[in-house]
Amino acid sequence: MILAYETSTQVCSVAFLNNEGEIFQKRITGRSVHSDHVFLFTEELINEHAFNIGDLEAVLVSNGPGSYTGLRIAASAIKGLLFQQNIPLFACNTLAGFASSESISPETTGTIHSIIDARRTHVYHQSFIKNDVGDPEAKTNATVMEIKDFEAMIKDGDVVIGTGLHRLNKELLSTVTVMDDAAISAGNLIKLYQQSTAVQFCKRTEVEALDPEYITSNQVNNSPS
Repeated sequence: MILAYETSTQVCSVAFLNNEGEIFQKRITGRSVHSDHVFLFTEELINEHAFNIGDLEAVLVSNGPGSYTGLRIAASAIKGLLFQQNIPLFACNTLAGFASSESISPETTGTIHSIIDARRTHVYHQSFIKNDVGDPEAKTNATVMEIKDFEAMIKDGDVVIGTGLHRLNKELLSTVTVMDDAAISAGNLIKLYQQSTAVQFCKRTEVEALDPEYITSNQVNNSPS
C-alpha cells in the first residue's frame, strides 16, 4: 500500500494504492486549498479504505519544482504523518510525475514537455521521451526558461502538460497534444514509482531531510534570457 501527495501547483491531490493495485484519490483545484485539504483527504482515504499509516510500504511526495506554499504544506503534513514511523519516504520529481500521467497516450512518440507557470515571462520546464517499454526518461534537466525559448523547442506531435498553458502561443499549441492541470494528480506519482525509470525520479529520503525544491524569485530572475 502506498500513499502519495501532489501539491506543487494549485492542484491538491492525495492518492492511495491498495493491495489489489487499485488507485483511489481525492483531488481539488484552487488557490489556498492545500492547508485545508491535505489532512482532510488523508483522513478520508484512511477511513474509506481501513488502513493504518503503519501498513504503508511507502509514502511518495511531489518534491518540486513548484509552489512554495503547496510544497511546504505537503512536507509539513508528511513530517507529522510519519513521526516515529519507519515508513520509506520518497521525494519525487514533480515534472516526471506530470510525464507519467495516464492521460498521455501509450502511443506517444514525440517529446513530452512538462511545465509549471513560473510567473513573469518564464516557465519551469523538463522534457521526457518514452523508452522501449513506454516509461518516461529525462531528455533534459529541470530548468527555468523564457517562454519564447520553450516555445522554440516544441515540435509537431509533442505533448505539453502542466500549468501556464494559457500563456503559450495558441497557434503553436494547435500542432501538439495539450493537457492542462486536469491531468495532474498524486496518482501520477504512484505510476511513476512503479515504472522502470523510477530510480531516476523518486529518491529515498528521511523525514527530517525532506527539503522541497521551490521555485524562487531568484531562480527566475537569474535564468538565462
